[in-house]
Parts: sequence; C-alpha cells; structure tokens
Amino acid sequence: MMNDNRREQAHLILSSFLQVTGKHLIEPDSAVDLDEKLFEAKFCVLSHNDDPDPIFNYGNRVALELFELNWDELTSLPSRLSAEPQRREERQRLLKEVAEKGYIDNYQGVRVSSSGRRFMVKKSVVWNLIDDAGQYRGQAAVLFDWQML
Repeated sequence: MMNDNRREQAHLILSSFLQVTGKHLIEPDSAVDLDEKLFEAKFCVLSHNDDPDPIFNYGNRVALELFELNWDELTSLPSRLSAEPQRREERQRLLKEVAEKGYIDNYQGVRVSSSGRRFMVKKSVVWNLIDDAGQYRGQAAVLFDWQML
C-alpha cells in the first residue's frame, strides 16, 4: 500500500504528463489503482521537487532498482547526483529547457547509480510538474529505454 505522499506525487506525475503531452502515461482503468500501477510499471519514473537544489521525491520500483536505492535513500538524494560530475552542466541545461518549454520527449544521456554503475538513457520524456492550482512543483522523467555501459 502506498503512503499518502507517494500517492499524491504519483497523481501529480500522471496528471502533469497528460496536461503537457496530451497523452496518458498509464491508461486509465477504473478497476486498477493507477498510483500502484505507476509504481509497478516496466519503465522508470522519477520526479524531483522545486527546491533550488532539487531532491528526488518519487521513484517507481524500476527507478529504485536502476539507481540501486531504497525509497528513503532516493527521497533524500539531490537529483543532480544522478548525473556524473562532468555531465551535471549538460543536465542543468536540459532542465532549463524543460522549464521553458514544458517538456521534451527526445532526451538521452548518461546517468549513474548509487554504486557508480553508468547507463545510457534513451527514449526519455522530461516534463514540468504543475498541480491542480497551476503551480510549478518540480519536474519528472520517464525513461522508456536504457543500456548499461
């Protein structure tokens, strides 16, 4: 069972994705808990908050496995640490572009797990999280494909 914060963040991720792309990340099904379906999805979903140095506030099961973290570790990690030091400036440019455009749907780049394993992210969408009141609440990413390096 998901806690309320995780459930609220999953709702924000799903509703913002639909708002900025016009597509459902998880197809609606009245018989299925969409929050749980997002957590158990076969693709990687992450989000961070809107702090000046954003902290991850959501990762589904695939994200936790890919980044080799548990929930508490992930949700205390500055998201910039998901990129190697030499790639953080490139990552910052990406996030600035997303902030200006609302989303991008063609991102690829190298990320690093907590143990230092590197992987190339492909076919990724990164978007702004906008709540029901129209307030910016951070950014999220869905990684549909990746390859260990």
